[in-house]
Amino acid sequence: MNKPQNPVLHLNDIKRHFGSGHTALHVLKGAELTVNAGEIVALVGPSGSGKSTLLQIAGLLEKPNSGEIHIAGEACSQLGDDRRTEIRRKHLGFVYQYHHLLPEFSALENIVIPQIIAGLSKSEARQRAAQLLEMLGLKDRASHRPAKLSGGEQQRVAIGRALANAPTLLLADEPTGNLDPETANDVFNMLLNLTRQTGLTALIATHNPDLAARMDRTVRVDDGHLREV
Repeated sequence: MNKPQNPVLHLNDIKRHFGSGHTALHVLKGAELTVNAGEIVALVGPSGSGKSTLLQIAGLLEKPNSGEIHIAGEACSQLGDDRRTEIRRKHLGFVYQYHHLLPEFSALENIVIPQIIAGLSKSEARQRAAQLLEMLGLKDRASHRPAKLSGGEQQRVAIGRALANAPTLLLADEPTGNLDPETANDVFNMLLNLTRQTGLTALIATHNPDLAARMDRTVRVDDGHLREV
């Protein structure tokens, strides 16, 4: 069955450079991308090609020099900081190469905290966190702090945290890049299965061609532009 053509993310003529004049580094030179509801899209390209910059812009963490970002139909480039924060909280989930878990809190608490910040009650947040940990195969590790978890377990908790507020779009930057190949495969399977089960839309940067091939389609950052592979 074809997925509905309902754009969750649309990047229109995104340009981003650093510095000015003859020494300016032009990272993105008019990047265009549409990710439709339910799609899982791989973002590939060599180190330094602009993948992370593109994800930062798509996640409203960095502003482009020009161009427009639409998230769930809303134009975001000219919005103020408060509204950008609201959109991130409502629509976006982030997974990074390093888990960035809060070390003094348990696995469960790391997933509870963003929900409480978003306005859920503590009991609702704990219930949702417990469900996510069970889906991630970490039910028995809920009370463990990050230092007591393996690298793969820590990254699975980070995935649970990213999904805690039921985002519309998941943005992941090399989510298995710090893991050994076997663990990376297990964590990616978990991420892919959970994303498909929940109908989430995702844009995932990876250097791994085998992982990219398992997503719905692949786009490559090529000389500041995005090209379908």
